[in-house]
Amino acid sequence: MRFWQRVLINGILFIALTGFFQNSGSFYVSNMWIALVASLILAILNASIRPILQIISLPITLLTLGLFSIVINALMLEMTSAFVGSNNFHFSSFGMTMLISIILSICNAIISNHLTNRR
Repeated sequence: MRFWQRVLINGILFIALTGFFQNSGSFYVSNMWIALVASLILAILNASIRPILQIISLPITLLTLGLFSIVINALMLEMTSAFVGSNNFHFSSFGMTMLISIILSICNAIISNHLTNRR
């Protein structure tokens, strides 16, 4: 999937997940533009900082058979929240961040698979 497609899809997923968790207040995005900005910042962080974290955490990732990558994804989302601002984009807990991370990963895998099979 191309860069801007992934940014747009992640922005849409952020809005959808905000609507899904609206009543619990555990994940909040103030508006659509903040979701797109957060998606862009997440893409930049994934391109720049995530590879460094993956190399540093390689032993524990191998030990947990890859499950530690969920924690790395959650850390990327927490850093995104810090850059965007916690008034506009925030999670209630790190566990919620990990849940959103898992949902985003699954949705992105399904969408990427669909787009590659379509071509």
